Amino acid sequence: MNKAIRTMRVEEAVGQVLCHDVTRIVKGEMKGPQFRKGHIIREEDIPMLLSMGKEHVYIWEKPAGFLHEDEAAEALAVLCRGRNISRQGPKEGKIELFSQIDGLFEYDTDLLLAINEIEELAVTARHNYSPVKSGDKLAAMKAIPLVIAEEKLRRARTISGGKPFMHVRPYVLKSAAIITTGSELARGRITDTFTPVLAGKLEVYGIRLIKHSIVPDGTDHVAGAIAEARRENPDMILCTGGMSVDPDDKTPGAIKKSGASIVTYGVPVAPGLMFLLAYFDNGVPIMGVPGCVMFTSATVFDMILPVIAADRRMTRRDFTRMGAGGLCLSCPVCHYPVCPFGKGR
Repeated sequence: MNKAIRTMRVEEAVGQVLCHDVTRIVKGEMKGPQFRKGHIIREEDIPMLLSMGKEHVYIWEKPAGFLHEDEAAEALAVLCRGRNISRQGPKEGKIELFSQIDGLFEYDTDLLLAINEIEELAVTARHNYSPVKSGDKLAAMKAIPLVIAEEKLRRARTISGGKPFMHVRPYVLKSAAIITTGSELARGRITDTFTPVLAGKLEVYGIRLIKHSIVPDGTDHVAGAIAEARRENPDMILCTGGMSVDPDDKTPGAIKKSGASIVTYGVPVAPGLMFLLAYFDNGVPIMGVPGCVMFTSATVFDMILPVIAADRRMTRRDFTRMGAGGLCLSCPVCHYPVCPFGKGR
């Protein structure tokens, strides 16, 4: 028999690792494993084992410098589990994480990849920047073998800096102003069908529309409307219309004239290439929303709205990373967000 495996009296086996399944049979009720291989025997397990006629069990004596799979999962959970996240397990050596709130699930993807580069460790998660509901499963983690060298968990701790790197951000931006641009709209030649679409998307994240303006084309008209909207202190401002490169499309220039610092005008995401994001000095975001958002189910706006609602300040780098996975396949039936679109971040 393996030198690491030996027979031990049940009463003396607390804290030891069970090397085999222990089957319980109750007539008419069950026949199956009451304790599975790899289970760490606890004080409260002793009466059950004795009632099953097990006075001795085979146990595995853990060598110095090694961890049981449950202990390894616990160590990984400490590294992963951050704000607004609950946990379940370990069960069969795995711990799962769940959201405690409605919000934005975010983590450092490079750090996740670095931990998974350590052989025999596995951390799996739903996509970064996923909007989640309370109770949604977020991630799972375990060691692949029953026992693993403790040194590998130390490496994982070093990589993470010893701080949790997965969090759920609550949605904190709750009000918006929309500025609709277009002389054809301002003069009543056509009906505004864009604003109702945007209002519906905002409502999903608990954001209410507190001001709506329709203005003619022209830099001064749009910049003036932005200044007026800011007096209402909205948490965000959205500008629709005038976002292309046509001569009459002046919205990007108006946003710049309003004093906002532009993060990006143009993104590697289709649909949504002409999207603009900027911030005012007080942190309020202002967006130039391209026309595709009005008639396409999923665009860059749908990708970034939950991020903005959770008050995570976006950078140019955030947008450049969206190019991987940023091409919508225009499926006959749209299943977004349950699809590849926007999943490359």
